[in-house]
Amino acid sequence: MEEVIRRSANYEASIWDDDYIQSFESPYTGEKYVREAEKLKVLVKILIHQTEDVLDQLHLIDNLQRLGLSYHFKDQIAKMLDKIYEAQEWSEKDLHFTSLKFRLLRQHGYHVPQEVFCSLMDEEGNFKACLREDMRGLISLYEASSLSVEGESIIDLAKDFSLNQLARRLNQITEPLLKEQVSHALEVSLHWRVHKLEAKWFIQLYENTTEANLALVELSKLDYNMVQATYQQELKRLSSWYRETGLPEKLGFARHRLAECFLWALGFVPEPHLGYSREILSKIAVMITIIDDIYDVYGTLEELQLFTHTIERWDINSLDSLPEYMKICFLALFNSVNEFAYHILRDQGFNVISNLKNLWAELCRAYYLEATWFHSGYVPTTDEYLNTAWISISGPLLIFYGYYTTNPINKKELKILEQYPGIIRWPSTVLRLADDLATSSDEMKRGDVPKSIQCCMKETDCSEEDARKHIKQLIDTALKRMNKEILMENPIKNLGQTAMNLGRISLCIYQNGDGFGLPNSETKKSLVSLLVQPFPMPHL
Repeated sequence: MEEVIRRSANYEASIWDDDYIQSFESPYTGEKYVREAEKLKVLVKILIHQTEDVLDQLHLIDNLQRLGLSYHFKDQIAKMLDKIYEAQEWSEKDLHFTSLKFRLLRQHGYHVPQEVFCSLMDEEGNFKACLREDMRGLISLYEASSLSVEGESIIDLAKDFSLNQLARRLNQITEPLLKEQVSHALEVSLHWRVHKLEAKWFIQLYENTTEANLALVELSKLDYNMVQATYQQELKRLSSWYRETGLPEKLGFARHRLAECFLWALGFVPEPHLGYSREILSKIAVMITIIDDIYDVYGTLEELQLFTHTIERWDINSLDSLPEYMKICFLALFNSVNEFAYHILRDQGFNVISNLKNLWAELCRAYYLEATWFHSGYVPTTDEYLNTAWISISGPLLIFYGYYTTNPINKKELKILEQYPGIIRWPSTVLRLADDLATSSDEMKRGDVPKSIQCCMKETDCSEEDARKHIKQLIDTALKRMNKEILMENPIKNLGQTAMNLGRISLCIYQNGDGFGLPNSETKKSLVSLLVQPFPMPHL
């Protein structure tokens, strides 16, 4: 037998081993804390009821969202926003008020035209020069500009104006809290941040401001700690499951990134009551990662063809033709998909096995096409690459699983989703392009299919720097399309936020390099913050 020479990506072992995960403990699980949280929620409801001034209401809604508390007060927030929207009063001269109102209303799907900013512009169509001194207003305008859709020239102007002023003045700011706010906003705008990570940062900032409300500070810290205890229990169960599968030992060539997969799931569906969804999505992400490494690094082209056919047939009897490592992988996938489908059939009366099988087969066909490009040395055009790559990044698969685990299944909605509308296409595109920007240098060094940057360089004969600029523009366009087709048009009510969250966690994981394959200090910091470090609350 001729020995097969296999490539290796030399992935580092995970720092999150089972012993460490099982050592997690939180005191914030008892009835005492539930009672304390309920008392604080009553105080916040009184605060909401007593807040009558429109600007104060907007600040309160914004604070509730940023402190990670808005899910407790959904009805009250919806009522306040309805009234604010119906009043249609816009403060002619106030940049902060206009920007904050625009952002919050758009965030919640209200149709607010870009023209509300016209009163803040001069006769030449530029933002008035006097606004350059209004730091609070500039931050608010910059944050509002991330809610734009394609073709909104006023909002594009607002972004350029606020960005230039904030960047220019950053080093002149002497007040520490304001400087931190500006620097934080310029890194990633609020609208595209991961909610739970933003909450940790904002709680620490908010409690040091003069307008901090003690009940809000206490409730946000307590809620964060209680939700953290929930996440710890979920990850402990997942870690036991992963150890019992034997996959880390049997398939040593692959990335074993359970904690990082859980971070993806947590960013995607953060609400405490969606634990089942996080569990399924984490397991799916583990399987995607292993299969991706089989196609990208370990398998020969002949083996990959066999594996793709086996997935397409979904036939346990065709296992004999596969090498041992593929048999193990296929069986693990086969069992997890069938078990999940059984739960849906039992609980909702829907048989989704063929839907799931088709999604996995489509993913593997996309992987296989990319593998044939790599093995033949073919470099596709950027469009040709992206037509496959937004599927091979697994976005459609993840969003379908997100739908199945957070919604009662509805035939009409399924039909819409099967057409791959914007709610699937654009978050998947953001995921793919953010991944490419962060990982393509490392992947090209070890030998991998050309990514969007290399395709763009070859097609247009441009420099890597120019190609990267072009990819960033494509991300910007995809984010604007997400705002329009998911936020504003909202085709599937309960899936909108989940789909938006896929874009957010993608930007977060790949913001500082490959935060998944090579979990850098930022990914580790995020996991420690979300899973290990509670807020100190010595008086409780």
